[in-house]
Amino acid sequence: MWRFIKRLAAVLAVVLALFAGYLAYLQLSGNFHAVVPGEVYRAAQMDGQRLARWKREYGIASILNLRGENPGQDWYEAERGVAERLGIVHVDFAMSAAQELDFDQVQRLLQIMRDAPKPMLIHCQGGADRTGLAAALYVAGIAQGGEDASEWQLSPLFGHIGMPLLSKAWPMDITWERMEPWLGFPDS
Repeated sequence: MWRFIKRLAAVLAVVLALFAGYLAYLQLSGNFHAVVPGEVYRAAQMDGQRLARWKREYGIASILNLRGENPGQDWYEAERGVAERLGIVHVDFAMSAAQELDFDQVQRLLQIMRDAPKPMLIHCQGGADRTGLAAALYVAGIAQGGEDASEWQLSPLFGHIGMPLLSKAWPMDITWERMEPWLGFPDS
């Protein structure tokens, strides 16, 4: 029995180490992914070099910063400066991964995403939680993607861990579940 427990513990340790390594890779790589290729992309907070490269490679025309306006913060001033220099429209929308969005906030977010010049880059700090919810709402509410395609945006593939009581980002999942009927997805 002890042999089984030791092996199980070893397997769990390896799985956790691999997952932690994957999360580290996402951060180092910028967690950049297409939401709707040619139209919307998602990422973690980027530096000016990455933004310039993504502008060249993907034609980024607008940035939706889900961290909100942060005047005086180095990351914010650099992002705004590079965006302005490259002719990229910069839009701020303040969200917290630890707080649910209400219906009016979701409507405002969808309107911003609908109106922003494309291709658009959506980002928060890690590109996983707030960005995941915004991407899911975009796929469902604007791109008219299905429920599975929308929910996929809130997945561990992008670093989102939505677990009740264990994850500070659980409110993103709750917001999504509350908005599903309004987006045309019946209760599952």
